[in-house]
Amino acid sequence: MQELNFDEIVERIVDNDPRYPREAYGLVREALDFTQQLVHKKSRGKVRHVTGQELLDGIREYVLQQFGPMSITVLEEWGIRNCSDIGEVVFKMVENRLLAKTEEDSRADFAKGYDFEEVFRKPYLPSSKLKANSPVRGLKPKPSEPKA
Repeated sequence: MQELNFDEIVERIVDNDPRYPREAYGLVREALDFTQQLVHKKSRGKVRHVTGQELLDGIREYVLQQFGPMSITVLEEWGIRNCSDIGEVVFKMVENRLLAKTEEDSRADFAKGYDFEEVFRKPYLPSSKLKANSPVRGLKPKPSEPKA
């Protein structure tokens, strides 16, 4: 029997579960390669498994490098609205033998991720928007004026 390649397996996944388009799977694959390179450098060349949290951190860095201010828009277009969505894509890939996992790995590892607004939108907001959205200490809101 002929072995299927990445694209063929992803097409089967998307046919069976259309929540995430094939681009989402490609992103995770590319971001995993990126993350493995980061982990490899940090561990002084030792090859080891990438944890869910490390993958989330790597995806954040990779996505920001690739898409900049468009990061959250691109992710939303691909159905990825939070870290749990990334976990779903990862585990679909695991279930279809595109990725491997350890006994300790679970979808719950991705639920403990970061807020997409904080990491993908907020860094690109103008400082005036950031100040307008943050409360100023010591100031109380003005009482509403009575309506005439």
